[in-house]
Amino acid sequence: MKAIWNDERAAFESDQDLKKPQPPLVKAPMRPGQTPIVLPRDFETLDLQNDLIKALTQRKSSRYYSQEVVNLKQLSFLLWAIQGVKGIRGKSYATLRTVPSGGARHPFETYLLVRDVEGLKPGKYHYLPFEHQLEWLGEYEDYKGLVNETLQGQSWAAKANVIFYWSFVPYRAEWRYGVFAHRICLIDAGHMCQNLYIACAGLGLGTCAIGAFEDSNANKLFDLDGEEEFMVYVAPVGTIIASDDAHEKAFYQDIIDEGL
Repeated sequence: MKAIWNDERAAFESDQDLKKPQPPLVKAPMRPGQTPIVLPRDFETLDLQNDLIKALTQRKSSRYYSQEVVNLKQLSFLLWAIQGVKGIRGKSYATLRTVPSGGARHPFETYLLVRDVEGLKPGKYHYLPFEHQLEWLGEYEDYKGLVNETLQGQSWAAKANVIFYWSFVPYRAEWRYGVFAHRICLIDAGHMCQNLYIACAGLGLGTCAIGAFEDSNANKLFDLDGEEEFMVYVAPVGTIIASDDAHEKAFYQDIIDEGL
């Protein structure tokens, strides 16, 4: 995690420097024979909080959800806010997106575990950022069980409407930065999740970033090999309840009681 722009970095030659082929900017569809789900883009019709100061003030980690319905347009906006492609530089050199990324590598893929989103059937999905579409990856049998298995027993997340799982595709960044890519990836993951927080605040929804998850189970859930691609971050999203502040206070009661 130390600064990388030093003598060691100056002597380093990346695969890009060595003129090796560039990896794809995005992951190819995992189910190429299926018809993808086209996501709406008419975000101007959304009921959004456009006061940036208010959105930043309201940004918080929410673990208590009212289990009302999230609609497809809201989910579409969240996906666009975290990974939306705004443009391409060169024929296929880099993507410009709604979040910053070191060297415009954007080495992440977004997967969804959907429980209750109007317009989508419950199941597993993969986001296709170039097309702004979702591909269906399959059904699940036990939603609560999957949440507990992948999120180390954090059962509160099972009340979320949808859970975002982000994977890291190492070579997409290593091609340019080598081992130094891993530091940049951790920073970039924060950029992406913060956009989710702000977008949720704008929609009146709640989220809570999760770093404590079971890697092998999360990888298995979405058929990732755990080497060339593996999970790095998770965030449930749901409708929040009016007494959220009271619940949050109760969540930290032990800390308050100990005077910490």
